[in-house]
Amino acid sequence: MSLVIAGERSGVGKTTVTLAMLSFLSRQKSKVQSFKIGPDYIDPMFHTSVTGRPCRNLDPILTSEAYVRSCFASHCQGMGYALVEGVMGLFDGVASSGENQGQITDFASTAHIARLLGLPVVLVIDCSRLSGSVAAIVHGYRSLDPRINLAGVILNRVGSDRHLTLLKNALEPLKISILGILHRHDEIAIPDRHLGLIPTAELNHLETLFDRLAQLAHNSFDWERLLPLLKVYPSPSLPVSQSPSLPVSQSPIKIAIARDRAFNFYYQDNLDLLEKLGAELIPWSPLEDAKPPEAACGLHFGGGFPEVFARELAENHSAREAVRQAVLSGMPTYAECGGLMYLCEKLVDFNEQTWSMVGILPANAAMGKHLTLGYRQATALENSLLFRAKETVWGHEFHRSQLTSQPQPPLFETRGCWVNSPVFLEGWRFQQVHASYIHLHLGTQQAIAQRFLARCLAFHKENRLG
Repeated sequence: MSLVIAGERSGVGKTTVTLAMLSFLSRQKSKVQSFKIGPDYIDPMFHTSVTGRPCRNLDPILTSEAYVRSCFASHCQGMGYALVEGVMGLFDGVASSGENQGQITDFASTAHIARLLGLPVVLVIDCSRLSGSVAAIVHGYRSLDPRINLAGVILNRVGSDRHLTLLKNALEPLKISILGILHRHDEIAIPDRHLGLIPTAELNHLETLFDRLAQLAHNSFDWERLLPLLKVYPSPSLPVSQSPSLPVSQSPIKIAIARDRAFNFYYQDNLDLLEKLGAELIPWSPLEDAKPPEAACGLHFGGGFPEVFARELAENHSAREAVRQAVLSGMPTYAECGGLMYLCEKLVDFNEQTWSMVGILPANAAMGKHLTLGYRQATALENSLLFRAKETVWGHEFHRSQLTSQPQPPLFETRGCWVNSPVFLEGWRFQQVHASYIHLHLGTQQAIAQRFLARCLAFHKENRLG
């Protein structure tokens, strides 16, 4: 068993509630595994910092329903407790496909994952602007889909004892369990900015924050009823996990992976897969290090916030030049979103200041007010570092920058997941470079990881690296 923390909509306090529960359980020395529904990177960073155990994303669009089941079951093994944080509102999903195309469904929603895994749901409700109407909300969420096991509610942002009485009186006829009560003065603010919470690598005093959250959870939640719901019980029949193919090489293929405050958006499953296939991932910092590791035969740049650290990236001339020379030498380079921005000639920040970047891509990345967000179906136009022509994969975009020049030649033809979605040309492919705004989850795309490592191995042999 495990428990899904859902919201009646975005912004009701799911992450605060989840982190409070994880903090409390971790302070009890419990072994707890967390999961995050959807493609988000930042919330899982907080989960991982609390539990000391990598959080896993559950996303059937980026992977598959079978992969979600397998990932959940395998990472719950040996754990005392497990907790799943939902995405958006409980039933917020994407448009259906196939014969029901055009009808709005809850595919990839919190409700979908709860049904898929057979897990009970706790609904977090923002009570700051309602009293008796809370009953209508709970009744609607409980009755809309009888397949959802609504185990109880957590009342968040309760204003006073009088306010709480009104809420309880309204809910009493529904006989729904109130599993937690958080008052407005209990609210613990976690700083955010243009793409959500500020990542953990940029925050000081995280342990103090988690201690406060643990105390909040101790005082606010009904642990006598919550613990049995959270407890992991041995599963008699685990789904068979998709086993990676044999390693690309018996000796480690050394990949320099950018990991610092500017680049930190990575799915843990991707990193695990690369290592299983023979990669040795060597962290380095484009902010602070003079150059990538000497022995590297491949470069991997994840997403992140290069726009926030543009000055520091620009001022590290040696790192930029070392990356440029490595790419020009033919070193395989896999760059997503923030990594793509770093490979551009210039980066224009929110203050319209211009900073020099690596200069491999003949374009500038300029920050703006418009948010590009959503799942993308990407079809490769030609053979490239990671793809074969006409291969299609699902990915995710989430950025506020735009390139000032169209890619030449483009990597993908992309469209959204809604009916009559417009088609765009996206991403750069040339030499041994894959640079795209689209984030990929490789859980069901092992061939992509294998191709990248095979190219890195070939580069290693051609250049006789040590």
